[in-house]
Amino acid sequence: MEIISIDAIEILDSRGNPTLKATVVLQDGSKGTFMVPSGASTGIHEAHELRDNDKQRYHGKGVQKAVQNILSISEKLYFREFTQESFDKALIELDATENKEILGANAILGLSCAFARASAKFYNLPLHEYLYRMKHSISYSNKKRQVKPQVTPFANVINGGLHAGNDLQVQEFMIIPLKGDFTYKTRVVSEIYHTLKSLIEKQYGKESTAIGDEGGFAPALSKSKEALDLLVEATKQCGYSEEIGFALDAAASDFYNTETKKYQIEKDLHLDYKELTQYYNELLKEYPLISIEDPMAEDDFEGFMYFMANSLEPKEKNIFSNKKKVLVVGDDLLVTNPKRILEAQKEKLCNSLLLKINQIGTLTEAIQAHKLAESSGWHTIVSHRSGETPDDFIADLAYALESSIKLGAPARGERVAKYNRLLELYHNN
Repeated sequence: MEIISIDAIEILDSRGNPTLKATVVLQDGSKGTFMVPSGASTGIHEAHELRDNDKQRYHGKGVQKAVQNILSISEKLYFREFTQESFDKALIELDATENKEILGANAILGLSCAFARASAKFYNLPLHEYLYRMKHSISYSNKKRQVKPQVTPFANVINGGLHAGNDLQVQEFMIIPLKGDFTYKTRVVSEIYHTLKSLIEKQYGKESTAIGDEGGFAPALSKSKEALDLLVEATKQCGYSEEIGFALDAAASDFYNTETKKYQIEKDLHLDYKELTQYYNELLKEYPLISIEDPMAEDDFEGFMYFMANSLEPKEKNIFSNKKKVLVVGDDLLVTNPKRILEAQKEKLCNSLLLKINQIGTLTEAIQAHKLAESSGWHTIVSHRSGETPDDFIADLAYALESSIKLGAPARGERVAKYNRLLELYHNN
């Protein structure tokens, strides 16, 4: 496939900050676009998101440099035969840095995913089918697969940490529907979400039901148990107590003191990694927790190893693992980087991958990360970012990889777009 046109413009993400939209057109007129997301709670090892740092525009957050980088390399990509893998490799080589700091991972990802969309149209395939075949190295001309994968939503309904203005240190409190197809799971999430809103309004006042970046509520809470108790009550009132699991995104790097090597998990609680493990174990005893993301700071390998060896089994049956273990999900720890995944596998730091395509910068590398995780029996959770766009690409990616998906609450257009795309896929396939 030859590229005949490349374009990019500066647009806004769901927080009103600049990001970019890339467009790729192939020789037959097949056109693909992609709007690049951005994170707030970012790992220090993520691929470099290029910003202008011009304080006179968007407080320094503009992405005109990344847009210009796309336009400046376009002629080097025209009229050359590419597969997805060779195109992504060409982008990496044009940048020629370890963390994509010259072109910017946002510029590279925009092109990588826009090329994928254009290629899917070129082969007359749905995007998810193109991605599935890419993962499995299957010919793009074969018959379409008939199996419907079971994608499970991880829905962030109470916010803390960098996503909220309350005193919760844990960043996300999620509900996970464990039974039924995606259509039923979406209904369950929506019903619990609206019941939770009523509970919060009754206990904390109407002003506490304003929503955060990912659609979750951020009432004036300070302790993890207060948030989890709200989830228990909302789930009970909806009649779903027997079919819901809970998940945390601790984002522990954000409350870790590198000098004292202590975690301030609550206002007056400064814990070392062994004490923090005991804190999580108390929650595992009391609540149907089946997943904890980034329980330790991104480079606290000793803490991760200790937690992996000493965490309790979840109360709730873990449908994602046959080893009766809590999902220990690496986000900031792994940053969707195959090199860090290999290190984590060797040291037994976690057992699940949070896959964020903008952490690594190309689709090929993201799928490679997933395949590495899968090779060790890990579970993969494809994830949105807090600064999202209406682009529903990751819904097709989760469907293609037969993974779970972390997509926020069923609120805000950029979150609902992912739910609705998956609902459409389950209706049509």
